[in-house]
Amino acid sequence: MWSRELFGTDVYHLLAAFVLYSMMGWFVESIYMSICNRRLTNRGFAKGPFCPIYGFGAVIGYLILSPLRGHYVALYIVGAVIATIFEFIVGVGMIRFLGELWWDYDDKPFNYKGIICLESTIAWGFYGVGIVHFVNSGVYWLIDKVNYRMGIRMVVIALALVLVDYFFQLSKALHVDLREKRDRIIARCQSFLNR
Repeated sequence: MWSRELFGTDVYHLLAAFVLYSMMGWFVESIYMSICNRRLTNRGFAKGPFCPIYGFGAVIGYLILSPLRGHYVALYIVGAVIATIFEFIVGVGMIRFLGELWWDYDDKPFNYKGIICLESTIAWGFYGVGIVHFVNSGVYWLIDKVNYRMGIRMVVIALALVLVDYFFQLSKALHVDLREKRDRIIARCQSFLNR
């Protein structure tokens, strides 16, 4: 499975890059927002240092934008437009399914419903150029520095921890009482065993 090729890259590199970009995105945004808020700010949904929107955005963005390598203007424009559309879709999905948006551009000029804004669109274009021309090669270099088997273990452990973290945070966000569910399951098991 790990060596299966998708979009010209093996699954291992895609998943490892997803993990690294998700963590780097959390780190950069948390630092930026901590400076803006003048206090430590965790910009992730969960407790851990992970923002999957950056992982998906960077990996998918690289796969879509890499054919434009060397065409800086086209790369910038397409990167800005695609990332803005992606941010809008994620924002609308969050509002619809979670009832809240984890960012708010209402105070930014040229925003649309607080979900997207011109300032971010301009930044996304630069991120697209940066990922295609500089960052992705560094990320793949880092991935290749780790022993393949150890790298697979690290990716599996990281994704498992993120899944558990997100499971508990989603339970909280959706107001699901996990203790009540656990107690009900235990009671059913005991009832079954006592038959």
